[in-house]
Amino acid sequence: MNAVNDAVAATGVSAPASDVPALEQVVADARAEGIELKIVVIPTNPPIDTPLRDIATEVGTQHPEATVLALSPSFAGTYSTQFDRVTLEAGQDLAKVPADPVQSSKNFVGELTTPHFPWTGFTIALVLAVVAAVAATRVLQVRARRAFAHPHPAPDVAGTRAETAAPPPN
Repeated sequence: MNAVNDAVAATGVSAPASDVPALEQVVADARAEGIELKIVVIPTNPPIDTPLRDIATEVGTQHPEATVLALSPSFAGTYSTQFDRVTLEAGQDLAKVPADPVQSSKNFVGELTTPHFPWTGFTIALVLAVVAAVAATRVLQVRARRAFAHPHPAPDVAGTRAETAAPPPN
């Protein structure tokens, strides 16, 4: 981990030498988008993907403002204080697809920079609309119940109240 942290501190990338220049460009492009990206490439797969998230977290603790992507040929792990876990995992899913770390990194950054639908605002608005509909329905129910309990007599043609008349004699 010391060698990884040293490489990341120097260039933002810890990877096999053949991938470093292209990955440094991905880091620079991400920085232009407002993302302080660090990339760690492990040339072989661990038995499960959890160690990659651990590596990303370890690098992230050394660079608290960074978003870290750790890649192996088939797995990805991430860490960030800037992005939520859902966004990171969506980016991870895209980063796992090609076995090429440069394209995987570009896919990851692409997901982070893509605008997403504001589900939180939509949910709040929807809940408020449902509460307003329920309140309006209740007010209408109370008014209808009161109107049914206290009916007003209908006015007659002359505009006075209709009196109940005795039935005509036979």
